[in-house]
Amino acid sequence: MRIALLAHARQPIAQPFMGGMESHSWYLADGLMARGHDVVLFAAGDSDPRFAIDPVVDEHYERTFPWAEHRGSAPLIAHLDAGYAAACDRIAEGGFDVVHNNSLHRFAIEPRRTAVVPTVTSLHVPPYDALHWFVKASATPGHHLTVTSERQMAAWWPDGAPPRASVLHNGIDPAAWPFVATGDGSAVWCGRITPNKGTHLAVAAARMAGVPLTLFGQIEDPDYWHAQVEPLLGGDIRYGGHLHGAALAAEMGRASVFLFTPCWDEPFGLVAIEAMACGLPVAALDMGAAREVIGEAGRFAPANDGAALAEAIGAAMAIPPHVPRDRVDRLFTRDRWLDACEALYHQVQPVPA
Repeated sequence: MRIALLAHARQPIAQPFMGGMESHSWYLADGLMARGHDVVLFAAGDSDPRFAIDPVVDEHYERTFPWAEHRGSAPLIAHLDAGYAAACDRIAEGGFDVVHNNSLHRFAIEPRRTAVVPTVTSLHVPPYDALHWFVKASATPGHHLTVTSERQMAAWWPDGAPPRASVLHNGIDPAAWPFVATGDGSAVWCGRITPNKGTHLAVAAARMAGVPLTLFGQIEDPDYWHAQVEPLLGGDIRYGGHLHGAALAAEMGRASVFLFTPCWDEPFGLVAIEAMACGLPVAALDMGAAREVIGEAGRFAPANDGAALAEAIGAAMAIPPHVPRDRVDRLFTRDRWLDACEALYHQVQPVPA
């Protein structure tokens, strides 16, 4: 199939990934290409050049509009509207069989556009005002919506989902996250370092539990980092940087437990299954889809409760490493995910007359 993959343009679709959305788009493009599809990635122009890139904007907008300035910014909205309007027009004229839309932009889901090129839209976030009503108005025979968890499905459609909406769990390549049967007794945390990811709670819990902790990820919110995280570093608590996948997998494999600390209605938690593939049980705050995704591979604490999370660390470390790995192999592999994507692409194709 000829597939247009329309990505979010906040960050480049390239390693090291800034977050789950960038990882999702990169691995989707890579996996579909490996299966013989003709894939064009519509994304920021500074994304990974291994892909055929048709730029939505010349460079990712975090560079053009720094994080502290772009929330609600009229110039940014106009910049993105122009980029996505032109990209959607090129898709309509490009002979594509299907669009996989990861953009979180309203233009891609307009019925007049999905009537031209069948579209699968993956929603990676809880409902929010700027997109919520456009999603509800987007139901057409040529448009299928996916969410990453049952929890997210209920958040978007509390009164029941439309027929053309389904749960599509994220998937990873287990070979890229090698299983390690024994760890060194330490904990690891990974993600965007920003308040809604709860980095400070991971540090507090590790200190209470007396467990060494290494943090990995992009410092997205410098003010939060300097005020609430950096002062807590030292001794057995350190920052390990923002790493490419292979280096991050090696670091995870050395540890014995993963800390997952969402402070928002987390739709999935891709970093959790990456850690689980390495054999790490998870000590998690029970927010969003955490329990749904982690299941028997973790132990849970109430939201925002660092003391309870400290207790969960010890309980999680008693879980045998094969339990998290087996859960990933059973539910969250890349092949399972790509099979489901291909099935959806065929499902939205028009029925021959």
